[in-house]
Amino acid sequence: MKWGNDRRFFAAAAILAAALGGCASTGNDPRDPLEGFNRAMFGFNEGLDKVVVRPVAQAYETVAPLPVRTGVSNAFSNVGDLWIAVNNLLQGKPGEAGADLGRLLINSTIGILGLFDVASEMGLEKHEEDFGQTLGRWGTGDGAYLVLPVLGPRTVRDTFGLALDSYLDPVWQLDHVPTRNSLVAGRFVSDRAAFLPVDRVVREAALDKYAYVRDAYLQRRRSLIHDGNPPRERFGAAPAGTGIASGVDPARASTNLLLVEAEPVAGIPVEGQDAPVPR
Repeated sequence: MKWGNDRRFFAAAAILAAALGGCASTGNDPRDPLEGFNRAMFGFNEGLDKVVVRPVAQAYETVAPLPVRTGVSNAFSNVGDLWIAVNNLLQGKPGEAGADLGRLLINSTIGILGLFDVASEMGLEKHEEDFGQTLGRWGTGDGAYLVLPVLGPRTVRDTFGLALDSYLDPVWQLDHVPTRNSLVAGRFVSDRAAFLPVDRVVREAALDKYAYVRDAYLQRRRSLIHDGNPPRERFGAAPAGTGIASGVDPARASTNLLLVEAEPVAGIPVEGQDAPVPR
């Protein structure tokens, strides 16, 4: 059986385990009815990150110079532009889809297989779309918040979206197993290394790191679905006890083993990027 199939089975099993563990929930947040299970899984992921993932990412940051790390990150990002274009088209945004295809063409050629992000220098904005966002764009609700083993924060909707994202991911579809696994591991380490600068910010900002990461993830996904302009929430304030410190945008500062979609914290540049401008 291909590992891609194993991975989808693993995600499905995690959903089932979450459903079975729902009775252990002790939280009061209606978005998080499985909080008992989720906190346990969050602790597991945190332990794995502390013992294995973060040290590997730190070693990678030490060994690989910045231009190399930037090139690796750019190359993996370039591979994703095709599926981003498809999702923009499915969301009824043909202009953005065309820009994504333009990015893919330019960076794959002039940018030498995506190692250099020439398209951004030419004014073609990098978008971030996936099938979970597409489902949300057409009215599919979040469903319960989930913390999946290794894969980290998701919602029921985003978990089903992840299954399709994984199935159509060109890296996961490579038939040569050693190459596929090396690329998957390399992408994971590259993404985790991009979060190293924000680790301290999150530790200092969060009174309850689990709640902080949960609220950050849900806020960020809501913002992405609405292209950075979400409608006003009925209850504007974050739930009590989240530990969100004033002056820190949780949708950008959150980090976890699983939040590998690198987002810069205000004032802290991500590898190879200029200092971010809050959107």
